[in-house]
Amino acid sequence: MSGTLAQPRVRMPRSAKLGEVIEIRTLIEHRMDTGLPHGDAPPVPRDMLNRLVVRRNGSVIFAAELRNGTAANPYHVFFVRIEVPSVFEFMWSDERGKSATATHSVAVT
Repeated sequence: MSGTLAQPRVRMPRSAKLGEVIEIRTLIEHRMDTGLPHGDAPPVPRDMLNRLVVRRNGSVIFAAELRNGTAANPYHVFFVRIEVPSVFEFMWSDERGKSATATHSVAVT
């Protein structure tokens, strides 16, 4: 089954000084069901995000393989040095073939 996931949220500055290190925060809403039983309740079908990839100007700068230990609504924070005007593309995917993307630009001032 393919389709889309919830709209991700990305927080980062729109501009930065040459050589400045910026903070990037990402959040996507997802239940992250492992398919394991919880007490006496019947198990729910497995439904997990499995990958986050971040590209800057087309090159991968961050990639995370998400596993059973990943919390619901995964939140990632990382830092990037800005050396040129940059377009960041964020892509999350899950085990069922669904995906979500977001794009943000940072200008150099």
